[in-house]
Amino acid sequence: MRTGQEGVVRNGRNHTREEAFLPPSRGRAGEAVIVRAPTEDRNPDTHDIDRLPTLEILRRINAEDATVPAAVGEALTELAQAVEMGVAALEGGAAIHYFGAGTSGRIAAQDAAELPPTYGVPPEWVVAHHAGGAASLAQAVEGIEDDWGTGRADAADVAPGSLVVGLTASGRTPYVGGALETARERSASTVLISANPRAPLAAGVDVHVGMDTGAEVIAGSTRMKAGTAQKLALNAFSTAVMVRMGRTYSNLMVGVDAGNGKLRGRVVTILSQATGLDEDACARSLSESGGDTRVALISLLAGVGPAAAVGALAGARGRVREALADLGVPGQV
Repeated sequence: MRTGQEGVVRNGRNHTREEAFLPPSRGRAGEAVIVRAPTEDRNPDTHDIDRLPTLEILRRINAEDATVPAAVGEALTELAQAVEMGVAALEGGAAIHYFGAGTSGRIAAQDAAELPPTYGVPPEWVVAHHAGGAASLAQAVEGIEDDWGTGRADAADVAPGSLVVGLTASGRTPYVGGALETARERSASTVLISANPRAPLAAGVDVHVGMDTGAEVIAGSTRMKAGTAQKLALNAFSTAVMVRMGRTYSNLMVGVDAGNGKLRGRVVTILSQATGLDEDACARSLSESGGDTRVALISLLAGVGPAAAVGALAGARGRVREALADLGVPGQV
């Protein structure tokens, strides 16, 4: 069987990939699509899974899960290219957009939602679009992922210079394809993250992060290894973008939005770890800096007041290390 190819079953015969992707508005929605992708194959190591005791079922699942990081590792070169594109989009004043359906869309929504409180960035920096909207995040809406036109419509407001990241395990989801098509028309960069090295949509994107996770424990259940791979890849992507954008100092989160007591305590710990000063001094500096972690950090390390720290940070495009260098403070570990 060839992987990565698919066709529409219509009137008893297979049709081509191009026909499979005709927009639903042309009257071909609802027809069966046979997906030829590694995730759809039967896994020879789990043929007997329904006859096994519970512990052995879990061992088989765990053994398959253990193969995922290596599959992601094989795609790091492409993922690095995607990160550079994301940084370029943000530095150019545009945004990063995720598009996905089902598990892929939910992973995208989770990743985007956690970036503002973790790194103190505006929610407009990374925006997730899920097929079917917010209602489909909590409950599956069948068929919406097959709507190419909806993907196009959801991407209609993507600004030129943005980065659009499509997530689909099979690499063929029409909703994602429609979004990527519109993104290209609007002069946005495009990335596809899939679990299919021969993904049909890959031909139309700038970078394809194709991770070969192979056959699932349960054939076609892409919320398993394929979903894990997409989460690993997307977490790595967004974390690397945040690091490159200066939203960390060393391996510390210095853009944390301290919106509750636990997070305020975490910020004080971060300041103490970064400076070696006691927690009381760090807490005072944080208060004097209006709760801004980066301003407090620069104030403590450079021995300047909050106003000078704010000015240095603005001149350094929000990057702590650059601000410290401008203030004559040598690099810190």
